[in-house]
Amino acid sequence: MLHVVTAEQAGERTDVLVAALSGASRSAAAQSAKDGDVFVNGLPAKPSLQLEAGDVLEFSIAQRAALTATPERIALEVVYEDDDLLVINKPAGMVTHPAHGATSGTLVNAVLAHTGTLPGDALRPGLVHRLDRDTSGLLVVAKREQSLRRLGAAMKNRRIEREYLGIVCGVPQHERGTIEGPIGRDPRNRLKFAIVSDGKPAVTHYELRERFSKHAELTFRLETGRTHQIRVHLAAAGHPILNDPIYGKRDPRIELPGQALHAWRLSFRHPATGAPLEFEAPPPPGYQQARAIVSGAS
Repeated sequence: MLHVVTAEQAGERTDVLVAALSGASRSAAAQSAKDGDVFVNGLPAKPSLQLEAGDVLEFSIAQRAALTATPERIALEVVYEDDDLLVINKPAGMVTHPAHGATSGTLVNAVLAHTGTLPGDALRPGLVHRLDRDTSGLLVVAKREQSLRRLGAAMKNRRIEREYLGIVCGVPQHERGTIEGPIGRDPRNRLKFAIVSDGKPAVTHYELRERFSKHAELTFRLETGRTHQIRVHLAAAGHPILNDPIYGKRDPRIELPGQALHAWRLSFRHPATGAPLEFEAPPPPGYQQARAIVSGAS
């Protein structure tokens, strides 16, 4: 595609304008520049090059292959299953559903192989909620369309209770409290999330479970389910989750792939019968090893 930079577009970065003109993401535009597919006035251009009025911009964006969710024989820890739903204990390191950068090996791929079919979105079939890749623990998957609708409504209306265990750096001043702060994309790093004025409302309740010398184990209860919510809120409070590579820092002593965070309790009413269901999954060995290290037990 050829484009002559207008006076209004002068000063824009090359990757920003290419993304705007093509409809691609800024990261895709930047990658095209790095691959030598973006030219300004006939010369290869860096993503950061600032454009001037009259510059001739020429670029091509490689089209990403369409994503699909296909069944894959991957081991699953099924905590509960009936005709309407499954409750799964997801391991740390497993992505919940396919996305660019993780097109296979996800929990959805594994569940499709287990059940055959799932209702809902083609890439997120059956999913009522999600967990970050490196957060372990319980999540519910709907097997029928009606169950997905009812569980989705229950989640929206805060009738599905989720409780997490996490180890944080430092010890909070108060034994229990609530952190409120709207969460959205970090304007300085689009790969991160942050508390921003135009973000979506987010509320996290915490309570001290055990105090160590330089760390603490907390329980977390969510009123909302924003991406990276606990991690963002605790980092903003000055107590990032132990070993969090994005909002804190890695601890070389810890064998977990990422943050020491585990979704250990889940409760809701059955979408078909209305019967109360409660589940609990103990933290995985990597979390327990991390806890032993910071507590001085090992």
